[in-house]
Amino acid sequence: MTAFIFALVTQVVRNPTLKKPTNDEIADLLERIADILDLEDANPFRVQAYRDGATTIRFLEESAADLARKDSLDDLIALPDIGRGLAGVISEYVSTGQSNLLQQLEAEAGPEAVFVQIPGIGKAFARRIVDQIHVETLPELEAAAHDGRLETVEGFGHRRVEGVRTALAGMLSRSARTGQRQRVEQAQASDNGDQRPSVALLLEIDAEYRKKAKAGKLKTIAPRRFNPDDEAWLPLMNITRDGWTFTVLYSNTAQAHKLGKTHDWVVIYYERNDIERQNTVVTETQGPLKGKRVVRGRAAETRAYYKND
Repeated sequence: MTAFIFALVTQVVRNPTLKKPTNDEIADLLERIADILDLEDANPFRVQAYRDGATTIRFLEESAADLARKDSLDDLIALPDIGRGLAGVISEYVSTGQSNLLQQLEAEAGPEAVFVQIPGIGKAFARRIVDQIHVETLPELEAAAHDGRLETVEGFGHRRVEGVRTALAGMLSRSARTGQRQRVEQAQASDNGDQRPSVALLLEIDAEYRKKAKAGKLKTIAPRRFNPDDEAWLPLMNITRDGWTFTVLYSNTAQAHKLGKTHDWVVIYYERNDIERQNTVVTETQGPLKGKRVVRGRAAETRAYYKND
């Protein structure tokens, strides 16, 4: 057993109370990874391996999570189309509730490339979504389709938005859709700011990330997109602050490269309990806050922060 898989097994032992994912949820994870790999023109055999593994898990009569929680992953590895690599991904998801591979792929893949797979959204519409309402993931897009933000994007009438809702209903697992709606409702109902980090904290994290990245104190990864030389140039920071867990990196989207903002736009992923979101921090280029770091999508709070600063 490799050290990697052994570490995952020990995580299972340390987290016995974590909710056990269903076979459908595990299969959805593998299919999501396959979808992103496919969009990035990854090795087709690797893409198909994840799709075949998802099919095996989805129609498995016993619980894949139970197999992953055993002291040995031999039974999981022995399943058709699984093997050691997919078993490691499944075990990590069962033990932690998330997948580092999926998070890295989502961080490296431009949101436009993800959105264009949705019927009715081409490259132009995908770019408008990112630029106008700062949505960058499928769960965020679904939330925007339900809370009215998507209809504010040029070209998105009621019929097109309904089409996006229908398409997303088939692309996201039931648990992901339910969880995302609950998080949106919680955020909308909350006035005390407990559902997301304050703008002050996000700007603090942003400043720390950029300082450490400039000093070369962070691990760097080699993104698959827009990186023909496979250079490990993208600094990655993981940090916990005020009860939130943050994953921070520069934006590697097509728009960031086009505008020369790959070392300005900072994407901050954060999570706590069942809350998982992200914000992008950029240098404002116009208006009264020109030249200052601002949190996209939270303009009023950012203005208030600088007013009280």
